[in-house]
Amino acid sequence: MQGFANFLGLLNLALMVFTGFALIDAAIRREDAYRAADKKTKPFWLIILGLAFVVSLIFPILSFLPIIGLIAAIVYMVDVRPALRGLSGGGRSSRRGSSSDGPYGPYNGGR
Repeated sequence: MQGFANFLGLLNLALMVFTGFALIDAAIRREDAYRAADKKTKPFWLIILGLAFVVSLIFPILSFLPIIGLIAAIVYMVDVRPALRGLSGGGRSSRRGSSSDGPYGPYNGGR
């Protein structure tokens, strides 16, 4: 039984880290990006993810409330976060340009 309790403790810690990361990520995004992505407002996601984090601190993983918080954090991470990152240009491909790009766009050698 001790091994199972250790596993549940690690699972609860992983849930706290995951919901905490989602909460911090939601907090650093701009308010207008939520509206531009046609997602719920920033305060809505901060409240939902904050409650999910607090519930993961208080209740063990086997109860029902942390599972609801996990679902909310998963929805944020797979739906809302990519939409917000797409608007702010947070993807890796948008940071790299072509080797022939100049300060005002691609340089084509005067053609």
